[in-house]
Amino acid sequence: MEFSPHTADDLEAMLAVVGVTDLDALFDHIPPTSRLGRPLDLAAGLTEDEVLGRMGRLAAANRTDAVCFAGGGAYDHVVPSVVGALVSRGELLTAYTPYQPEVSQGMLQALFEYQTVICELTGLPVANASLYDGGSAVAEAVSMACAATRRNGVVLSGALDAPSRRIVRTYGHPLGRAVAEVACDPASGRTPVTALPADSAAVVVAQPNALGVVEDVRAHAEGAHAAGAKLIVKLEPTAVGLLATPGSQGADLVVGEGQPLGQGLQFGGPTFGFLACTGDQVRRLPGRIVGETVDHRGTRGYVMTLRAREQDIRRERATSNICTNQTLNAVAALIYLTWLGPQGLRDLARNCLVLARYAAERLTAVDGVELAVDGPFLKEFAVRLDVADPHAAVGALHEAGYLIGPVVGDGPAAGAVMVATTERRTRAEIDGLAEALRGVLRELGSGLAGVGASRGRGA
Repeated sequence: MEFSPHTADDLEAMLAVVGVTDLDALFDHIPPTSRLGRPLDLAAGLTEDEVLGRMGRLAAANRTDAVCFAGGGAYDHVVPSVVGALVSRGELLTAYTPYQPEVSQGMLQALFEYQTVICELTGLPVANASLYDGGSAVAEAVSMACAATRRNGVVLSGALDAPSRRIVRTYGHPLGRAVAEVACDPASGRTPVTALPADSAAVVVAQPNALGVVEDVRAHAEGAHAAGAKLIVKLEPTAVGLLATPGSQGADLVVGEGQPLGQGLQFGGPTFGFLACTGDQVRRLPGRIVGETVDHRGTRGYVMTLRAREQDIRRERATSNICTNQTLNAVAALIYLTWLGPQGLRDLARNCLVLARYAAERLTAVDGVELAVDGPFLKEFAVRLDVADPHAAVGALHEAGYLIGPVVGDGPAAGAVMVATTERRTRAEIDGLAEALRGVLRELGSGLAGVGASRGRGA
């Protein structure tokens, strides 16, 4: 038997304090589509150990041997053993807010060095000590741009990932921000540079974008600046192994999702967001910033600096109300990038590109498969499958031992399926994916035999 410390009277008293009648009412804020809608399939009266045993048996039925070609913002990169070994050290694993620099020099130095490598990746002079994730980093950058320009309009690339677009709208709705979208070109997959509304504070593009296509960042920077707006680039960080940094091409703010930097897939998280900006925007940076200084003896030291207290105590005057960061994940990224080094990053990006080009050639040689767009790509590309339901093809491939996806949900490429290659993939695995896809399309009734396959070009 398991012991429950709360009596029926205890529960009734607690529910009365919060003003609800029963426990189920505590969860009314969760949309019905996100609820199970029925009791768990568990016998009544089970002990904790029995429940854990049942859950373990269910988990054991999951497939863990599928070859991962899935993309969409989370990628199956190698995570070297040194990352886990170092972040598991007690002084890093248990560290929290370094409010007292005299006892927190190690963590403060690590965060300062993390900020330094983010500046090098983005090509901008200032970075904070990380944010929650890539989507919230985009929204925070938009808030910075609106505060800097004193405008309230935002223009999003339609080839920015859908979660980030939704988060920007969620942040902006109570503030009355006007959010517009520019659809990507249906042929190239690139976002066109268009005339901006007069109240535009920011233009947001991704590099590469959600279709894997490399954008012309310099052209977008020139267009944004001509209209008095800031250019925000959501960067896939491994891309700068081959591409110029967004900062060197005129971006004012560069943000991104840190998952590719030594985080692993981890069933969806946790990970971290990064944010860098030009020097004139440093006072508006959300969260934490670590600076380097000297003490009264001239000894180098590190402290948290340039933190606007409004973020903590005066919400109505704050650019942001984010006061914390993802320290452990940021330190993992620092370890990973230090282990990789500049040449390692170049080699990583090149390997991904070579494998992606080979995968595109092999897959489009399959009848019923063609590239969705013909713009230049690095490690990820979108394909169209001649099936009525692309989700069915993705599911059938999973059964065959291969993960691809996600399926593009909107825009000119809606219904296309993403395929990503990292340095972990091999040509033999790509060949296997092509053969499995051939079989899946045949099984699902593909009727495009003989159609000429598109040939994409790598960046």
